[in-house]
Amino acid sequence: MTGEDSADIAHEASEVKEKNEAIEKNGSVSAVGEEPKAFIKGKRRSEQEAQVKAGKQKGQLPKKRFYRARAHSNPLSDCQFSVPTTPSEFDWSESFPEFFAQEETTGDKDLKVRFADIGCGFGGLIVQMSPLFPKTLMVGMELRDKVSEYVKERIVALREQHPGQYENISVLRTNAMKYLPNYFEKGQLTKMFFLFPDPHFKEKNHRRRIISTALLAEYAYIMAVGGILYTITDVQELGEWMKAHLDAHPLFHPLTDEELEKDVCVPLLINATEEGQKVERNGGSTYKAIYRRIAGLGNIGA
Repeated sequence: MTGEDSADIAHEASEVKEKNEAIEKNGSVSAVGEEPKAFIKGKRRSEQEAQVKAGKQKGQLPKKRFYRARAHSNPLSDCQFSVPTTPSEFDWSESFPEFFAQEETTGDKDLKVRFADIGCGFGGLIVQMSPLFPKTLMVGMELRDKVSEYVKERIVALREQHPGQYENISVLRTNAMKYLPNYFEKGQLTKMFFLFPDPHFKEKNHRRRIISTALLAEYAYIMAVGGILYTITDVQELGEWMKAHLDAHPLFHPLTDEELEKDVCVPLLINATEEGQKVERNGGSTYKAIYRRIAGLGNIGA
């Protein structure tokens, strides 16, 4: 056997060894010198995710799988994001550019957000309400970074797919339990939504619940008299908790059955939200508490 033959045999043995190692690691054979199939698949996924998030696939709705996040976040934790000191400091023109561009020509100086979906999740509610209230500015507020980014990309894609539509909705990443008065003036909102909030089952965590005596005072402050506050949950104990706190507050009064039947937003509490649709598919129960903001005695607190 010549030295050249020995070198060829050694080279072939090396290739076989590399192939066997690839099989053990990836469960499939990749050509020597090529990236393993599992790596290629992951690489393509990462490239696709980056492309979607970079907005390169214009007009396409974002994929939820690229925006995975925990079901809930701790609302009492300190997250790092900018917050205006007062409502007048916040520039809403970046959220609703089309409306504020029209403001310059029409002279309408009363462009204000009127609806707020607190803990908006993937934005299903504001997307469904947008064509029902085309002249009303509405915002979804979400604490989770990836989820709020998804809603932002979803709105961008919808605006590109349907020119002239969905210009009245936007999303903000913020902590609504801490900063609502930083964004909204007294009596500004006409509708507030709290759909399937975190139940915080442990008694020691009840202070984190989005409906409480202290927070209802804030909501009453930023809501207009006659405005409506909507809550819904699939947790009976939480539903009873929210109803009890609203019943105890002097500035909120429950809607009558007749009023509920006429309210176009009530069916959307389930139909327009991902969580509501899941509960309905599974045959679960829901518990609503829908109240109107009323004037206080002698208009104190109105």
